[in-house]
Amino acid sequence: MYTPIVGSLGYILSQDKKKVLLVHRNLRIDDDHLGKYNGLGGKMHRDEDIVTCMKREIYEEAHLECLQMQLRGTINWTNFGKNGEDWLGFIFLITSYSGTPPSSNPEGDLHWVDLDKLETCPMWEGDRFFLPLVFDGDPRPFHGVMPYHEGSPQSWNFHR
Repeated sequence: MYTPIVGSLGYILSQDKKKVLLVHRNLRIDDDHLGKYNGLGGKMHRDEDIVTCMKREIYEEAHLECLQMQLRGTINWTNFGKNGEDWLGFIFLITSYSGTPPSSNPEGDLHWVDLDKLETCPMWEGDRFFLPLVFDGDPRPFHGVMPYHEGSPQSWNFHR
C-alpha cells in the first residue's frame, strides 16, 4: 500500500528574480539534511490543503507571507526517508511575498543564493535533476518520480 508523507517545498525568488532563498541545514546534528542547502517546506497537516501548508511553512521558516506562488510540480520520492518512507512533494515557486527573512531558523542559516550559482551548493543529488524545471519559465507543471536507495536517487522520470 502506498501511504506517502505529503509535503511542500518552496523556492522564494528575490524581488529582482536573480536569487533564491535557501536554508543551509547546519544547526541540528540529528538532521537527515545536515550540511545540505534546501528550499523551505515540510509536512502537510491533516487539516490543511497543500497551498495552506506551503504558506504556513514559509511563514514558520522565513517569517514571510506568500503573496504570489505557483505550483511548479510534484515529485514522488520513494524510499527517501531514513526509515524508507515515501514522500509526495508539491514544489512551489514563490514570486511575491511580504516581510524580511531572519538570518536563520531552527534548522539552519538562511541564504539568498544567486540562481546561476545553485550548482555550487551542497544539496541532495536528486535536487539537481528537478531544480532546473522549477526556474525554467515553462508554465506547465512537471510531475516526476525519483526512487531513492541508501540516500541516492536511482532514476528520474517526469512528464509535463
